[in-house]
Amino acid sequence: MARYSFRLPDIGEGIAEAEIVAWHVRVGERVEEDAQLADMMTDKATVEMESPVSGIVVELAGEVGDLIAIGSTLAVIETDGDGEVDAPPMDKAVEAQIEAETPGMDSEPEPKVTELTSAAEAPHPAEKPSETPAAPAAPAVAVHHDAKVLASPAVRARAKYLGIDLGQVQCDGDRIRHADLDAFLRYSSGQGYHSPGASRARADEPIKVIGMRRKIAENMAASKRAIPHFTYVEEMDVTALEEMRADLNANRGQRPKLTMLPFLIVAICRTIPQFPMINARYDDEAGVVTRYGAVHLGMATQTDAGLMVPVIRDAQDKNVWQLASEISRLAEAARTGKAKVDELSGSTLTITSLGPLGGIATTPVINRPEVAIIGPNKIVERPVFDGDDIRRAKLMNLSISCDHRVVDGWDAASYVQALKKLVETPVLLFAD
Repeated sequence: MARYSFRLPDIGEGIAEAEIVAWHVRVGERVEEDAQLADMMTDKATVEMESPVSGIVVELAGEVGDLIAIGSTLAVIETDGDGEVDAPPMDKAVEAQIEAETPGMDSEPEPKVTELTSAAEAPHPAEKPSETPAAPAAPAVAVHHDAKVLASPAVRARAKYLGIDLGQVQCDGDRIRHADLDAFLRYSSGQGYHSPGASRARADEPIKVIGMRRKIAENMAASKRAIPHFTYVEEMDVTALEEMRADLNANRGQRPKLTMLPFLIVAICRTIPQFPMINARYDDEAGVVTRYGAVHLGMATQTDAGLMVPVIRDAQDKNVWQLASEISRLAEAARTGKAKVDELSGSTLTITSLGPLGGIATTPVINRPEVAIIGPNKIVERPVFDGDDIRRAKLMNLSISCDHRVVDGWDAASYVQALKKLVETPVLLFAD
């Protein structure tokens, strides 16, 4: 039998290591050629690692959450044949980068780079990883299930959660209902059952911070640690803009439905030329601020894996319909994990919106190394004074957080006031 050492390949420019976010094999299991070995996460994306050979997995490099250096052995697979088989040699430039950025063979490895776990040290395939002990079940009467008891799935699920045997619940009709459970709980309170209004203790659940959640934690901590934030909030009357949006949607034909976001992006892009310090990145190590001519707008998007920021390239060149299509496409790609690496990097300014959950005001954290982030809040309807008259208006607060090393308070306030003028007079969004 031969052993094939699969090294973690170069998976992105400037990337020295990647995090194990999922193993798809275990030591002792057989893996087929092109089958998934692991999911590795970099600063930019999650990459699937596939086995180049078929065989038995004999060694794996670390556990979920560990960081593995580019070029290090990720897995050792026992194949048919004799001797040791190594992965194909790496590109010389990549090898030079690894030698420059990772410890030598004779030096102690950095703590964040893991060592291989041998087959003898690894858990046997039949063993299951330890699980957090479940909370003790509430005391219950002896269970004598009656298969003939009639109840809806919701009632059965609730009874199971409460530890109630439906065979002991009396009902007036032919089917047990929630009211019958409530009555049973009232008359059985001395037996340890919880009433519907009472909270029930849950087991403590330790969750290892890995993958996207760890990247978010690291990036947000670095942003708050390095950047002196300040936030400016202004109220905007979006009544006319909402009327325009409704008219455009009513006559959109096959075009995508417009939300408030495309209009705000047009306003953001139109005001940037007057305030170039907003659309910038700050390299604090080099002491250089780069002001960008194009607006590559990051769009904070909530996904099951955590917050991701797909990028709308050259947003200043797109109209509201094109922006609506791009917003929908990128959000879907992010949520389904299909966003490409270049679609998740290179933003020069970010917008973050919680939609109808937007709240009164937000103080968003800057997407470092950018210097500003814009956060529209929830639209509310309130009476406002219009001269001597009172009218109904739709109002929205807009927040902007800025890096005070680069953006002065006066600049941020002036920029938002320029946005306010366009938003409150929406015809200007389409004027040359």
